[in-house]
Amino acid sequence: MSSLGPVASELQLPERIIIITDTNVKPLYALQIHSGLVHYGFRPDIITIPAGERYKTLEVVREVYDQLNELRCGRDVAIVAVGGGVVGDLAGFVAATYYRGVPFVQAPTTLLAQVDSSVGGKVGVNVPYGKNLIGAFYQPRFVFIDTKTLTTLPKRELRSGMAEVIKYGAILDENFFETIIDTFDTLLSPDVNAFTDIIERCCALKASVVEQDERESGYREILNFGHTVGHALETLTQYSVFTHGEAITYGMMAEAHISVNHCGLPQEDARRLCSLLVRLSPPKIPESIDEEQVFEAMFTDKKVRSGSLRLTLINKIGDATFGETPDEHHIKQSIRKLFTDEKDLCGY
Repeated sequence: MSSLGPVASELQLPERIIIITDTNVKPLYALQIHSGLVHYGFRPDIITIPAGERYKTLEVVREVYDQLNELRCGRDVAIVAVGGGVVGDLAGFVAATYYRGVPFVQAPTTLLAQVDSSVGGKVGVNVPYGKNLIGAFYQPRFVFIDTKTLTTLPKRELRSGMAEVIKYGAILDENFFETIIDTFDTLLSPDVNAFTDIIERCCALKASVVEQDERESGYREILNFGHTVGHALETLTQYSVFTHGEAITYGMMAEAHISVNHCGLPQEDARRLCSLLVRLSPPKIPESIDEEQVFEAMFTDKKVRSGSLRLTLINKIGDATFGETPDEHHIKQSIRKLFTDEKDLCGY
């Protein structure tokens, strides 16, 4: 991570840099980046936010604005996000809105952030009634990925990131999906060398989509496979039960089952996908939640149009379609499967 300094110098970032990180990542990497930036003549400071999705809020954003003001930061400042997806989303939103936009750098330290949230320019925060409903499209000047940060991740965070990795294979690349199956155990080791090609492929797949539809006016919705149901679960549990990847693991299972009924996804493809997702071992859905609550929470999704749910579904492994409006009965039936045992999750 200390090698961020020469890259920042080459790109001629402003001398004044604010590193935004969280309480977990600060001692691991933010202090190291701070020292590296000083060595290359920058004047960095660190702003630390609490760790966790429940702190990705407008209230925390306002606290960051106040600290930027106390540090006498003007338009000639750059924001560097050091952490996982929460830090990247919130810091990016701050960068997009402070003085109507200042230079922004992503330095993701989790697998999920490295393969997904740091790429594509989506930034934002949550509100009580939904996830990422306040935000902007704001591209970073560059994304600095150091795979060595994965060696300090808990296994739960690695599994969470693997959900997004699996998503790319399911929607865009069947051969990549097969590679994930073949290397699954190695990827949870973690073997940093094994992850390098995986991260590169995920970034390339996402970039190919974003290049065609940067502001999600259509095709980019394909990347939301599993997210409509997943975001509903996160909102209902107030971000206290699931990581993002665990929630979309359930979301992809449900939306795979919907795909069988609505898109003709072969049952064998659905079984293979769900069997792989079950290996990520997401926590059980709390008994206080039922399919009706999940279904209702789905209507806070950003892709809802004229009161109709629009889902990304898959025709077969590696081939997805977006903007689908399945029958309500099929949606509820598929959500109901999430509350059954592991055998029923993967079978028909």
